[in-house]
Amino acid sequence: MKISLDIECTPEEARKFFGLPDVEKMQEALVAQMQEKLAENIAGLDAENMMKTWLPDGMKGLDQMQNMFWSSFSGDKPNKK
Repeated sequence: MKISLDIECTPEEARKFFGLPDVEKMQEALVAQMQEKLAENIAGLDAENMMKTWLPDGMKGLDQMQNMFWSSFSGDKPNKK
């Protein structure tokens, strides 16, 4: 036996029916805080700073990464310089 029910109600009505708390105000505050943090972080992003962070020794770090990839593809152990 299979029974199905279709209930049409708004999320607010369902929340009240099941006795769940209304967290809309808290959610709005958290989203606003997240937007502020994202805006701050995005403002600090530029290509030069990101490259300095990722490759602190300039091209030396890129060479090391390239050697690591080549050694992993060929099955050799990485060369230590």
